[in-house]
Amino acid sequence: MTPEDLVLAVSGITLQEARKIVSAVHRFDCLPSLVRLTRRTSVEAVRAAGSIPRLAIQGIYRSEIDPFVKYTLVTPDELTIEAVRIPLEHPQRFSACVSSQVGCALGCAFCATGKMGLRRNLESWEIIEQVRAIKRDLDPAKRQRLHGIVFQGMGEPLANLNNVTKAIQVLSEPCALAIDGRNITVCTAGIPEGILRLAREAPNARLAISIGSPRADLRIKLMPISRAHSLESVLEAAVEHARITRLAPMWALTLLNGINDTEEDAHFLADYALDFARRAGIRPRISTISYNPIGPASHDIFSPTSPEREQAFRRVLHEYGLATHRRYSGGGDVNAACGQLAYRESGS
Repeated sequence: MTPEDLVLAVSGITLQEARKIVSAVHRFDCLPSLVRLTRRTSVEAVRAAGSIPRLAIQGIYRSEIDPFVKYTLVTPDELTIEAVRIPLEHPQRFSACVSSQVGCALGCAFCATGKMGLRRNLESWEIIEQVRAIKRDLDPAKRQRLHGIVFQGMGEPLANLNNVTKAIQVLSEPCALAIDGRNITVCTAGIPEGILRLAREAPNARLAISIGSPRADLRIKLMPISRAHSLESVLEAAVEHARITRLAPMWALTLLNGINDTEEDAHFLADYALDFARRAGIRPRISTISYNPIGPASHDIFSPTSPEREQAFRRVLHEYGLATHRRYSGGGDVNAACGQLAYRESGS
């Protein structure tokens, strides 16, 4: 809950008192002594208004090749989700990659979660608790700090937008988890109405769009959601998002060897980016991602793009004056890398 929620839920409590209570919950996992806060409100009334639940931690898997850490968590109805602690360039700062659903209904071909199907949406507290679990695992002696949140774990965040926006409110609340809203990124496969709602309801959060391919025929094969929402309609909503928030969206492209990584693909993407910049007044931030295996090598139909092909792809974009960023997606040895989150019985 936010302090404003608590004021509405508990008769007689002031906003200042509510802030102290919310702060104690997120700093110390407990309710403060309410005797010192107010004579008008009982401890029972505050306890009845909410709870401090936890997700059970089934496993913590630390990569041996980089500082990525994967957390396997169990919901009260015994469903399993995953979250990842991502190291940032600044020493001892991290981002939390969180899940918004148990599984996913969208079926993107290069994503392990998409092969699971959808079990259910996560409640807002279940999203927030992933962040709290990661934060509890930080070492205060090393001055480790949680700097940002990315909704890029299991599920499509904009298909669970009520709970996602509520979670963002608490995550960015100064007396709760105090994550700067500009350091919260919501990643989507492309739901136009959800993008527009995100701009209105969480205008400080950043938007990221999974491109898949700038070619319509190929994008449909890689991302079935394109049958309902074309890339043009998704980017039209993203233009409006940029106009409202004045934040540049990130376009994420997972490069698949010999499939969407040709120079022709780069020209298509550049045309979209320049048209977006003309209409929105802001250029998108283009991020290329290496494909991470999501199944046994003998069954995996994709492979990562070679460094030479990726360099040629990015060179075309640079010729158009478009900056690109190659995003490192780590933790592959514990299946924590982008596209790999999907609970396995082995725990790996």
